[in-house]
Amino acid sequence: MQQLLNGLFLGSIYALFAIGFTLVFGILDRLNLAHPAVFAAAAFVGIELVTVGGLSIWVALPLVAVFGAVLGLVIERVVFRPLKDRPDAHFAGLIGSIGLGGMFIALLLWRYGPDTRRFPVDAFPSTAFEIGGARVTLLQVAILVISVVLMAGLTWLVARSRLGRAMRAVAENPRAATVLGLDVNRVTATTFALSSALGAVAGALFAMNVNSAQLGMGSAIELKGLAVIIVGGMGSLPGALVGGLILGLAEVFAVQYVGSSWRDLVAFGLLFLLLIVRPQGLFGSRRVREV
Repeated sequence: MQQLLNGLFLGSIYALFAIGFTLVFGILDRLNLAHPAVFAAAAFVGIELVTVGGLSIWVALPLVAVFGAVLGLVIERVVFRPLKDRPDAHFAGLIGSIGLGGMFIALLLWRYGPDTRRFPVDAFPSTAFEIGGARVTLLQVAILVISVVLMAGLTWLVARSRLGRAMRAVAENPRAATVLGLDVNRVTATTFALSSALGAVAGALFAMNVNSAQLGMGSAIELKGLAVIIVGGMGSLPGALVGGLILGLAEVFAVQYVGSSWRDLVAFGLLFLLLIVRPQGLFGSRRVREV
């Protein structure tokens, strides 16, 4: 029971990170590899807001989301918009986002140095509960609730709101969306802002969960985020959610029953097996190739 709960808490963070990743890919068909740098930057900014600014964690989290949204707008405006009309726009955007992400990390190194940063001990109450013989902290419950609420809100936004309909129209056919009067650049920028805001909150929650923020934390989770969106189905928001939970549970149970050194092997091995059984991902659909 304890490991099941731990896996759910960790998986919810992976899912939140992966949903931000897949939002841009699913709607704009672009892979934003600066997303992990936003994840790391948000953790450092969140810690500074609490330690230096003296803010409550509940005030700092919305500010972290805004910070992430601003970074998303910068990524879209500096990298993806200027390259969108190139014949190799996909590859150029991929390389450009890697470069901009590296610049973000360099700025973090200049601002905070190479040392690990942590939240103050009293940043969040240390209250704990007993559930079925398992110990659950109030922080873990808060992380799970925040992640689920944000993921549910995003799912509703994409499926039901006017902005969501505009996003889906752009995803289907950008030229047709322009003919219908949609501002494609505005929809694209909003998508990047939402994606990076989710990634930023995921970074702050992850730093809270392990009480540690390091410059390489985004790179460590990047491969897992990519694996999650592939297993869930490229561009599928529900798939990113389920894939993140599967990865979190696999890691926790691997540590418990096999050993910490086998964690990544077991987790990625399970994801690999899932892809063998269902190559298009859990929620993906087979593409028919026309000749």
